[in-house]
Amino acid sequence: MAQEKRIDWFMFGIATVLALFGAMMVYSASAMFSLKETDSTSQYTYFFKQIGFTVIGLVAMYVVSRVDYHTYQNKWFVIGLVSLTTLMLITVFFFPAINGAKRWIRVPGFSMQPSEIAKIALPVFLAYFLTKKEDVVGEFKQTLLPCLGVFGLLAVLIFREPDLGTVIVLSSIFAAIYFAAGAKLTYILGVVGSLGSLGAAAVILAPWRFARLMAFFDPCSSENGSATGYQVCQSLLGLGSGGVLGEGFAQGKQKLFYLPYPYSDFIFSVVGEELGLVGTLAVVVAFGLLLWRGSRAAVMAPDRFGNLLGIGIITGIIVQALFNISVVTSLLPAKGIPLPFISYGGSSVMITLVGVGILLNISKFATESSRSGERSDSGYNRRRRTA
Repeated sequence: MAQEKRIDWFMFGIATVLALFGAMMVYSASAMFSLKETDSTSQYTYFFKQIGFTVIGLVAMYVVSRVDYHTYQNKWFVIGLVSLTTLMLITVFFFPAINGAKRWIRVPGFSMQPSEIAKIALPVFLAYFLTKKEDVVGEFKQTLLPCLGVFGLLAVLIFREPDLGTVIVLSSIFAAIYFAAGAKLTYILGVVGSLGSLGAAAVILAPWRFARLMAFFDPCSSENGSATGYQVCQSLLGLGSGGVLGEGFAQGKQKLFYLPYPYSDFIFSVVGEELGLVGTLAVVVAFGLLLWRGSRAAVMAPDRFGNLLGIGIITGIIVQALFNISVVTSLLPAKGIPLPFISYGGSSVMITLVGVGILLNISKFATESSRSGERSDSGYNRRRRTA
């Protein structure tokens, strides 16, 4: 096993800055909503919750970074994590729907969104299973079917909530890990094509999703309170009014009940309005730096398990960020999905920080030989053998 090195403090710093910046922007975006919901007694309701979750997440990130990632390669840990995630995803259907979706387990003083845990459970399982099945990674029955079975179970339960956005993120994680493992390209293309077809059917057959797709082509065509493209239209107005330097922190206007839920899925629009192009570019650059450090940790991992696990976690974080930013800027049809680290939500920020903690531990065992391609279990070589 490679010798343990120092923690990647640069990656730690990027995640910390993004999370603390997120708490600050949640305060700005939610202050008026807090005043309205508390009869003008407090403007800090959402902020206090978010900063609390952020602090807990930062502590968890540091603790997890000290735990040897090989711990997650234990058979019973993997079975337990996947089973617990599945049980929680089933449990959500016994709780009342919120805004038309059953995504949360809520008890007095506590709430949890199990679909966030799936973003850790899936890469842990795939990395474990594909490492165990290294010699038969190209076999359909022995490898692909079991992987699709676990992925399909989690994806179907999350889709039924309904939450298509998280299913797309999980699909990206599955494709990235399976490709890196050296699977046959025909299998990968087949899986991607099948998932794309199912996604298209899910959009066409669901009236509200199809309406969002139509609104995507002209979100401001029916600018009224019930228009499907209203939220995206208000988001674009906010981004445009911010200009280069923005209107100043907490000075944005779209969050004043024009842009619905500005502290969650569309918080990037608030960043653009208040901090301008400079602020939005800074966020994009921060995610780019995180992609660099996370990918570096995965590529330089001393073993196959660390390599696949790192690829899965960083893929999930970056794909979700790109998805959210693309929706806010109307590059993709509207779909509710939080911006990692920044959007309001305890489950999202804590699980994302835990994921970074795992990447930090993988980076502590990174070796130069792994980066130069000397690792014997190179995905490229395996793909050549199985193609």
